[in-house]
Amino acid sequence: MSTANSLPTRTLDWVPLRPGISMRPLHFEADGYALQLKVEPGAVVTRHRHTGAAHALNLSGSREIVTTGEIVGPGDYVFEPAGNEDSWRCHGDEPCVIHITIKGRVEYLDDAGRVVTFTDRDTALAEYLAHCEAVGVAPDPRIAPRHG
Repeated sequence: MSTANSLPTRTLDWVPLRPGISMRPLHFEADGYALQLKVEPGAVVTRHRHTGAAHALNLSGSREIVTTGEIVGPGDYVFEPAGNEDSWRCHGDEPCVIHITIKGRVEYLDDAGRVVTFTDRDTALAEYLAHCEAVGVAPDPRIAPRHG
């Protein structure tokens, strides 16, 4: 018996997070979540640290890892182990869309390395649920099983 769920991502809303950055939540579970992240040209994902592993596959567009200068393009995969710190930005004239699976928190850091804010499964889920309420749609039970 299969318990797999198909999700037509092209039909899902982009949930605005901050100027130039939005997400399409795909699935929330107890210890992490999966999403598509869209970063518009000129937008930067500021310095951050992962407390758990992150797996990121570029679906379209390119991004530059600011700390190394590496360009990550369509089809490229990046593994970020717990403790990894970096910053990156959209590279080029088209939005960068990345499929990301995250465990733990993403802690955003100031210049001294102090945590100024963070995102995790709970904060991302809250953003998704608030967006659903704002646009008047029920949360998709395939994305947020206990909230559908």
